[in-house]
Amino acid sequence: MTMMKVMVIGATGGTGTAITEELVKRGIDTIAFGRSHQKLVQLADRLGNPANLTLGVGDAMRPDDIVSQARGADVWFHCANVPYHEMASKLIPLGESVMEAAERMAARVVAIDGIYPYGRRRADLVTEEHPKQPHTRKGKVRLDYERMLFSKRWNKVKVLIARLPDYYGPTANEASYLGSTLEAIAAGKMAFYIGNMQIPREFIYLPDAAAMIVELASRDFAYQQNWNIPGAGVISGRDIVKIAQASSGSVKPVIPLKKIGLSLLGLGLPVMKEVVEMLYLTEEPLTLSRNKYERYIGPIVATSFQEGISSTIKALQLRK
Repeated sequence: MTMMKVMVIGATGGTGTAITEELVKRGIDTIAFGRSHQKLVQLADRLGNPANLTLGVGDAMRPDDIVSQARGADVWFHCANVPYHEMASKLIPLGESVMEAAERMAARVVAIDGIYPYGRRRADLVTEEHPKQPHTRKGKVRLDYERMLFSKRWNKVKVLIARLPDYYGPTANEASYLGSTLEAIAAGKMAFYIGNMQIPREFIYLPDAAAMIVELASRDFAYQQNWNIPGAGVISGRDIVKIAQASSGSVKPVIPLKKIGLSLLGLGLPVMKEVVEMLYLTEEPLTLSRNKYERYIGPIVATSFQEGISSTIKALQLRK
């Protein structure tokens, strides 16, 4: 299946920017859709204002806005997200808005999601068939979100869900556990690390994730399914910090945040309070199986942590 024209909804966010960059690099006509004209212009500038990139301003919560900017795009990458503390009230309405617009246009939707619906791991490597038995509020909301995306009420839309573990990269932001940690280290400031720094966990480098997601989106058979987008492996917070500090030249302390610290921070930052219920993933990490992707698509794209973290730090420093 050849993607003639695509739209990235939430193009200025962490995953949206990485996917937009990958699409533009492949020469695919791409519409970057977002609420802020200023941020969209900054994105275009960052990518060198390529001829195959156009900007579409609108609110993803409004189907009419999305339809008005779609301009014949046949594949939509749904990367828009909601703040952690608004997930329960806004995630599904956001997804329904995108799906309603896609239904009108008979478009394909590639929805970017995480691992929360799996709940606690029941296998060393979690396949797409792993039971979905979430025990947290956010996990239950995310499972309801999946059910909405695959609902029979959408007759003209084909959907695929790409599931990412925690991610990092030059475009990652506070929406990722590691984004703000690496930003602080790059700036030579004291940093926080969410969770236990000794326990290795899976992380994915966003440019790798973008390359694999775009590859999936171009395969007709990939739709109406869940797909894991696995990282290069697992790494401890301690080792992440070592690589990041060596790359940045910073030796400011990095403080692990666990339940009490996050709860105290949550008094001023609602998002931190909401992270507490997901801390189980930092104590009982969940690692995605790469079997399905490698069987049907090919080898995963896996930049080493040494290279990925170093590149992220250097990119963040150049941006200052």
